[in-house]
Order: sequence, then structure tokens, then C-alpha cells
Amino acid sequence: MSEKAPVTAAIRVLRQHKVAYTEHLYEYEEKGGTAVSARALGVDEHAVIKTLVMEDDSKQPLIVLMHGDCEVSTKNLARLLKKKTIHPCVPEIANKHSGYVVGGTSPLGTRKALPTYMERSIAALDRIYLNGGKRGFLVGLSPADIIAILKPTLVDVANAHDEQD
Repeated sequence: MSEKAPVTAAIRVLRQHKVAYTEHLYEYEEKGGTAVSARALGVDEHAVIKTLVMEDDSKQPLIVLMHGDCEVSTKNLARLLKKKTIHPCVPEIANKHSGYVVGGTSPLGTRKALPTYMERSIAALDRIYLNGGKRGFLVGLSPADIIAILKPTLVDVANAHDEQD
């Protein structure tokens, strides 16, 4: 793929903060998820971070950053945030909140600042890969840089893929 990486709102945020990052284009597959991008980049799916747009019971949006090979325990997250429920937004609503198309959602450069929660163990990784703001485009960077820019609340709400709420 000799395509040039796009300059998205996420890339502008990284440049503004003078963050060192790498650009990774890959062939996007509908509903392929992080397994496809991890395979394309030759990295562990645990280091590919999903950006999930969710909302609480009062329809307030939030972002959860989660390992690609894990699921969010929405019950545990709701309990932690003292909410009745938290659930993923339907794609149209997620797109509206973030300004990105689902499958290309980055936590950086969202339409409006959204409260962001990050699985605590992400911070321990050497390098993470997250969406650069377009389907088929990831950026690789240090988790410390994401923490410095987004100042997320660190949480422990991961379920392995085979666990259910």
C-alpha cells in the first residue's frame, strides 16, 4: 500500500503536542476489528487499542480505551462511575459525538472533549497502536503520550473475550 497517510484531526493533535508517532495504513475490513489490524501490522492484538464511544443512562457520552483482545465490562464501569448503566453508542450516535466514522474513531481530536477512561494495564505497554482517525489507519506511540494528552481516568474494567458481563 503506497497510499499516503491522511492528515486527520487526530494527527493534528499529535503534531500540536509534538508527539513522536508512526503511521500504519492497512486494508480495512468491515467488522474485522483489532484482529485484522494487529495481523496486518504484525503486532500483538493486546497492543492495538480500541476507542469505544459509550453513553451512560442519562445519554452522556464517554470514551473507553481498551485492549483489542479484551471487552469492557459495562457493569463494572457503570458501578465505578456510579451510573445505572453504560452501553456502547449506536454507530450514528457515536459518529455524532466523536466526529469520526465508527471503525475510524480516534480518542484524539474528537468533535467535543469527551470524558475518557483507559484500561490501567494499557499504561504498562511499551508501545500502543490506536486509530488515527480514519478506517485502515493506525498510529503507533507510547502510552505515556496518550496519557499526557488525554489525561484519561485509569480504570480496571477489562473482561477477556471469553468472559461476559
